[in-house]
Amino acid sequence: MDTTRPNLKTPVEQELVPRAMVRLMVGMVLFCLVLTAAHVWTGQPKDATPPTSSVIASRTLVIEGDMSGAAVVRDAADGSLIADLAPEQGGFISGVRRVLDRERTKARVALDAPVVLTAHENGRMALTDPTTGWRADLMGFGQDNAAAFAKLLITTAQPAAAGN
Repeated sequence: MDTTRPNLKTPVEQELVPRAMVRLMVGMVLFCLVLTAAHVWTGQPKDATPPTSSVIASRTLVIEGDMSGAAVVRDAADGSLIADLAPEQGGFISGVRRVLDRERTKARVALDAPVVLTAHENGRMALTDPTTGWRADLMGFGQDNAAAFAKLLITTAQPAAAGN
C-alpha cells in the first residue's frame, strides 16, 4: 500500500449525517407534500385567509418611491399631493412600492399605475393593485406599518362606494 498518498475515502463510521436521519427527513418532506396535496385535491377551505368585512373607506393612490426609502403619494383622481415622505419616514411605503414594481415587471404592465387602499369595518386595511391582482393585507406587516398607510387614507379619505 502506498503511504505517500492521502486516503480520500471516509469510513462509514464517520458519516456527517447518518443515513437514517436523511431517510427520515425525506419521509417527512414527502408526508407534508401528500398532506398538502390531499388538502388541495379535496377542496378544503383556506383557513389562513383574512376575514372578510365590508369596506368603510377607499382611496386610489399613486405611490412613487426610491431605494433611499423616500416616498411620494398622490391622489390618483386629481394628482394632489397626499404625502411627501423623507427616507426615515417612508421606508415601509417605499418598500411596498418596490414590491409593486417587481409584481408589475413580472406581469409586464405599467409601473406607475394606481393602487387602491381600503379600510374594512373589522379594522383591517388592504392595498390592492388592479393591474396585477396583487393584494396585501396590511395588518400582516405590523401595527406601525399599517398606521403609515392609515394616515394616507385619513387625510381627506373618500367614503367607499355603495355595494363594496
